[in-house]
Amino acid sequence: MENNIRICCAQLNFTVGDLKNNTEKIIAGIEKAKKLGVDIISFPELAIAGYPPEDLLLKNSFIEENIDKLKYITKFVDDIVVVIGFVDKQEGNIYNSAAIIYKKKIRDVYHKMFLPNYGVFDENRYFKQGNETIVFKFGEAIFGVNICEDIWWKDGPVKKQALAGANLILNISASPYHAGKIQERELTICEQARDNSVAIVYTNLVGGQDELVFDGQSMVVDTKGKIKNRGLAFEEDYLVFDLPIKNLEVKKVSEKVVVIEKKFSFKSKDVLSKRDIKILEPAAEIYKALTLGLKDYVEKNNFKKVVVGLSGGIDSAFVGTIAADALGKENVTGVFMPTRYSSSESETDAKSLAHNLGIKFLHISIEQIYKIYLMVIEPYFLGLQKDIAEENLQARIRGNILLAFSNKFGWLVLTTGNKSEMSTGYATLYGDMAGGLAVIKDVPKTLVYKLAKYRNSLGLVIPERILTKEPTAELKFGQKDKDTLPAYEILDPILKSYVEEDKDVDEMNTDKTIVSKVIRMVDKSEHKRRQSPPGIKITPKAFGKDRRMPITNKYSIVN
Repeated sequence: MENNIRICCAQLNFTVGDLKNNTEKIIAGIEKAKKLGVDIISFPELAIAGYPPEDLLLKNSFIEENIDKLKYITKFVDDIVVVIGFVDKQEGNIYNSAAIIYKKKIRDVYHKMFLPNYGVFDENRYFKQGNETIVFKFGEAIFGVNICEDIWWKDGPVKKQALAGANLILNISASPYHAGKIQERELTICEQARDNSVAIVYTNLVGGQDELVFDGQSMVVDTKGKIKNRGLAFEEDYLVFDLPIKNLEVKKVSEKVVVIEKKFSFKSKDVLSKRDIKILEPAAEIYKALTLGLKDYVEKNNFKKVVVGLSGGIDSAFVGTIAADALGKENVTGVFMPTRYSSSESETDAKSLAHNLGIKFLHISIEQIYKIYLMVIEPYFLGLQKDIAEENLQARIRGNILLAFSNKFGWLVLTTGNKSEMSTGYATLYGDMAGGLAVIKDVPKTLVYKLAKYRNSLGLVIPERILTKEPTAELKFGQKDKDTLPAYEILDPILKSYVEEDKDVDEMNTDKTIVSKVIRMVDKSEHKRRQSPPGIKITPKAFGKDRRMPITNKYSIVN
């Protein structure tokens, strides 16, 4: 019989600040691993606290309780090695840490050495940097433990632990998703394994946390840099696998080593079923991210149902579809609120969508309310041409109605603005921007269409006319998006260059007049974005923590 170490990646969905339930989930995971004959189980980064805990880390009571929970967990650890992410505190400093537990004792604690402080990360704000690598001798295996960012650095802890004698690396992570991230991650981890002749077991967090989505997709990589096993994408998973001892290179231990007394008897274990998990295609990957992000935001914030303003357009149709898929059709209400400018086609399309999804549909005309608004303000606008002021009244009336339903029934309002609109300010403050979650805030308009077509390929729900008709806000007769914005096929690449890549005008291969117009729109709309609801991050640079521009700002790259 081949001598193997059985290892488990507990790819689980934890909630920030829910120390009690996070702890119970960890204990349940340990008990499950025992029944499966697992020798080593690893949980994600900051599993006890949840990631990212942000300014909860400034509360001493939070730190102390998370340490107490770790001590409680140790009571359930017998003949199995458990690696758990938690917040450690020593001499007044706190550390992003991993505890290595065996037979009811914390054998040692590793402190994260590379603290990310870019994009959505602020770890230098809270944590002190670790400065010590440790390796653990566990039977015939010598393993090192490190945390998330540590594995991205070529001369970082992986190399040091390998030189210290480690032939196996356990990395516990909370690596947030954006499109293309899994490919970057796999390339880095495979290179580290190959360059350092170590097997790598990578355990990633899964689930939604405010704007962030963690995709899971844990992995096992052999010493040649080949992926041997994968965890599920955007789902909880126990990735259990047998690592042959003979495949681990024997190295001389030259640094601090913690010996965990273990003599493998290599008793017969149940044969593990073969896993064949494929990488998702880009559209499927993004759609799953949005669905999980919405589901967790709603449920972790104690909502049960949501309400969406359906206009008959692509954005609201897509948001309504994601909501039905994420929460169940019985938990979604769509509200169509026409005025004199709403077309009969829009009503037909909104009704068809609701019918296809099986969600509740409400028709509430706001024409009379709109007339009263116009009548009230008419004396003050006398002699002035009608413009955006009158147009936006409609959006704000709709926002009021949706929020009234929210107050009365406890429904969360989902806003429907996409990244193209949020970038250029093509949205009404306190109108269509009013709500609790901006589901597609980080999804450019052209991508909305692609994702909608992908969803229809799984089962037709979005009416074909919604996908083909020209976009319009329908706030005045004959209005089209193209009256205000460049065509989305032109606009979105400009926005990607300026917002996500910080390029100058000369670096964009587009008409400079159009580029300058778009940049001015983006720059002057910062105050709107700052007041918009959080949105689910699916690009490398989303609005919010990724991009922090001052509202009061006189600098511009255009005249």
